[in-house]
Amino acid sequence: MTGAQQATAAKIVVAGGFGVGKTTLVASVSEIKPLTTEAEMTAAGVGVDDLAATPGKTATTVAMDFGRITLARDLILYLFGAPGQERFWFFWDELSRGAIGAVVLADVRRLDDAFAAVDFFEHRAIPHVVAINQFDGAPVHGHEELRDALSLRESVPLLMCDARRRESSKRVLVTLVEHAVTQLRMNSDAAYARP
Repeated sequence: MTGAQQATAAKIVVAGGFGVGKTTLVASVSEIKPLTTEAEMTAAGVGVDDLAATPGKTATTVAMDFGRITLARDLILYLFGAPGQERFWFFWDELSRGAIGAVVLADVRRLDDAFAAVDFFEHRAIPHVVAINQFDGAPVHGHEELRDALSLRESVPLLMCDARRRESSKRVLVTLVEHAVTQLRMNSDAAYARP
């Protein structure tokens, strides 16, 4: 085939605490019907899952969410939403294998829930961005205040988003891809510069 351009497929992980909107983000941008592994919450989660910030939540992801978005004719992203509860974190290693980057989704009302995900990707040197999902009625804080509260390095992009809105979620993914490419180039340049 002449003139046909081969598409590049890239794997992205969407992680964060319980009930921060990971399933919602994947569903808002996916061009296919997203695969979800949501299960009804049961009495086993009482006292374990904090529903204070999400009182209407009745189901939770127990394995992963999966979606796909074509960002450009030659770039397809496969999205893997990770479960947020600590008891399901053992999935994170497998979901992250081969990922070019990750979105850490956070809720300003529960920023401490984002620390585990940020640490996970930092320790594995996986490029990541932090996106603050703007829930209705949640307090609003400035970028620097949020960056300080999350102890984020300046090199980690921090964005505000509304995971329910396709364009907002897409902007997060575009920022992540740009960040991942920049990190890849920097690492490649550093490796090339070594004697």
